[in-house]
Amino acid sequence: MSKRKTIEAFFKKKDVSNSEIRTPVAVETNVNTSMPDEHPSKCPKLQSEEIDRDPGTRKQICEFPINKQDEIRRAYLINGPYQPKDIVYPYNNDTHRRRFQHLWYISHEDWLEYSPSTDALYCLPCYLFSKKPTGRPGSDVLISTGFNNWKKVKDGMNCPLIRHEGKEPNSPHKIAVKCCEDLQNYSRHIDKLIEKQTSKELENNRLRLKTSIECARWLAFQACAFRGHDESLDSKNRGNFIELIKFTSTFNDKVASVVLENAPGNAKYTSPTIQKEILHILANNVRNAIREEIGDAKFCILVDEARDESKREQMAIILRFVDKEGFIKERFFHVVHVRDTTALTLKNEICAVLSRYNLHIENIRGQGYDGASNMRGEWNGLQALFLKDCPYAYYVHCMAHRLQLALVTASREVKDVHQFFDHLVNIINIVVGSSKRSDELQHAQAEQVENMIASNEIETGRVINTISEEGANFKQRGDAEGAYQVLTSFEFILILHLMKEIMGITNVLCQALQQQSQDLLNAMHLVSTTKSLIQELRDDGWEPLLASVISFCEQHEIDIPDMNARYTKGRGRYRRQDDDLTMEHHFRIGIFTVAIDFQLQELKSRFCELTTELVILRKSKIYFLIDRLIRLVLTLPVSTATTERAFSAMKLLKTRLRNRMEDELLADNMIVYIEKEIAGNFTIEMIMDEFYSMKNRRQT
Repeated sequence: MSKRKTIEAFFKKKDVSNSEIRTPVAVETNVNTSMPDEHPSKCPKLQSEEIDRDPGTRKQICEFPINKQDEIRRAYLINGPYQPKDIVYPYNNDTHRRRFQHLWYISHEDWLEYSPSTDALYCLPCYLFSKKPTGRPGSDVLISTGFNNWKKVKDGMNCPLIRHEGKEPNSPHKIAVKCCEDLQNYSRHIDKLIEKQTSKELENNRLRLKTSIECARWLAFQACAFRGHDESLDSKNRGNFIELIKFTSTFNDKVASVVLENAPGNAKYTSPTIQKEILHILANNVRNAIREEIGDAKFCILVDEARDESKREQMAIILRFVDKEGFIKERFFHVVHVRDTTALTLKNEICAVLSRYNLHIENIRGQGYDGASNMRGEWNGLQALFLKDCPYAYYVHCMAHRLQLALVTASREVKDVHQFFDHLVNIINIVVGSSKRSDELQHAQAEQVENMIASNEIETGRVINTISEEGANFKQRGDAEGAYQVLTSFEFILILHLMKEIMGITNVLCQALQQQSQDLLNAMHLVSTTKSLIQELRDDGWEPLLASVISFCEQHEIDIPDMNARYTKGRGRYRRQDDDLTMEHHFRIGIFTVAIDFQLQELKSRFCELTTELVILRKSKIYFLIDRLIRLVLTLPVSTATTERAFSAMKLLKTRLRNRMEDELLADNMIVYIEKEIAGNFTIEMIMDEFYSMKNRRQT
């Protein structure tokens, strides 16, 4: 019985001192596959039969073992393309017999190969780094099957060899050539190679994106359209965005080398989606900046609605607040499409926007709307709904709107003034009814200015008088004659001068009320000053006004009635005369005084409610929190003129040609255009970093 072996016996060191040592015999090859000393090859030695120089008979790379493929590639690259020259090239069997020319090597010496066995051409880089055949026709012509259609070789730019190389930087052939270069530089560490390639690609991507951001921001600041009708390469006008990038690249060769056609197809950064993303980032940054400006301060909301070019109801939201330095700010914040204009719908949309940016309803201290019933309703209006959630959200009817209503109502209450405006509209329609009449009026006005007005060389009403005599038809001549009679009447001239005086006074108030920095107390002081000036006009303004009207009539040869004559009221059989009523009494009391009294009455009635409630605020000055009190008073809205300016911007952005603009894109465009002062402060790097962080992108 043999002795049992222990486990150590199986691992006992073998004595090789006398054992036969077999030294492997190196197999000679006809290919020099040696590598630099600093990076010796870890692959097994190649057999001579594995390297076949003839492209028509060699095996495909994918048929070699995976661990030998790189050594095979290096061997072929060291020997270079197989280009036999000292042989006789056979003719083909076509009608016009043709054959391969060795001069074709010169144009493509880095990759072109010729196979004597198949009489065809091949591409060495594509052979070395091609994948398995896809089965698509023509995909393996210069790789495995070979190309021998000699007729098309000299076909200019349609030459198959030139087309094989490709114009794009990422063509399959150029990618294979790049792989060959990388394989030959094998001594470098692969991680450093990838790092350098990634760094260069990242630098180019950021330069392209920087150009796109600058162009997008410039177009948004100028309220220009981004896209064009035809953005193809053959188009003469590819749209503002692409044309601006093209124009920018003409001043910078580095930019020109990476944008548009020189950019990879998957990283051009010019698509409509990229444009919208850039604009959305700018818009969000502006809103976040406004939110930071407000901080924890109280604010008020200014809201109005209007229809855009596509007949969609849009609601503009303006935030009014006092910043940390004590300045009044009115910032456009958002525009939202609403299905209807009911108070509840508007409130829900406003609350959704405020909550999205962490603005609490409890911090609202003012509401500024127009006088529509859905806004100012005491029970179910928008201001009443917000007062239920925040009892300190004081409602102020737009004071500029109140002033307009006061002027319109006062004009309608006085019959003579109402008729004056009706006649004025008729005269304007007659003059501007054709471009010829409008040009004649402008020419007459220019002549009058040149002759210093006082030369009396310009006949009053020359344009309308010409129409009454030379009109195209009886209706046109009759309308012009009636307008001429009204225009040259003393009463029309008197009311014209009176309205000029009244509106000259109220215009100062109107312009002041529309200022964003206007506060409520100063606005009430301006209203009081305006009423005082109108009252002063009533008390002491008749004599200067009458003298001015008489001087105007004498200058323009208009009949002046006798002021002491009896005033005749009505015409025909209904005409009445009153011995106590003179022409001067009619003009002074019946028109001048009555018009001013109605104006004062409207101003007092429409602004007295606000004055009464402000008296309560003034009593609060005894409190020691004077800074908080002043900030609250300054926060209260004065007018909604900022919302009207926002709608003016909306008309510039959403035009008839851009009426399919989406609501989100419209909102982003509007806030970047209106608040361009804030949008211009963001650096390109900040926008690019946020752009890359939005989602996973290539080489970011």
